[in-house]
Amino acid sequence: MRLARMTDYAVVVLCQMARAPGRAVFTAPALAEVTGLPLPSVSKLLKKLAHKEVVTAQRGASGGYSLARPAEQITAREIIVALEGPLVLAACVEENEESCSFERSCPIRGHWDPVNGAIHDALGKVTLAEMAEPRPVKLPAWAVVPEASEIGMAK
Repeated sequence: MRLARMTDYAVVVLCQMARAPGRAVFTAPALAEVTGLPLPSVSKLLKKLAHKEVVTAQRGASGGYSLARPAEQITAREIIVALEGPLVLAACVEENEESCSFERSCPIRGHWDPVNGAIHDALGKVTLAEMAEPRPVKLPAWAVVPEASEIGMAK
């Protein structure tokens, strides 16, 4: 399972919004500048996220976008579904009829349901607030400079 680039961009934009809770409204150009993402992509994402009620759009001179709810109430699953549609690992997990020509005779029919449910549950437990938390960067061992005392040098 791999997320589309635009979904990844959406998480970057939403995390930026979540990291500034005191700032109520963000413009697409400001978000594009601070994230380094292309403005057309940010604008497109914000419109789609507003349509799916992840963010709210405010028109006017002081308009822009804000999170529709606190970041603690927006889940990774909600973001992914808003941009990519329903999360399914195999066509037979979808709720539509005749999603696979082998569905009636498939020996693993129905066995993807628990896996799909586990993924839904896991993504539903991760909030935007958690994703927005800064994480320490782990450097490879070769990039870490030892302390002076560790190499026998005086400080």
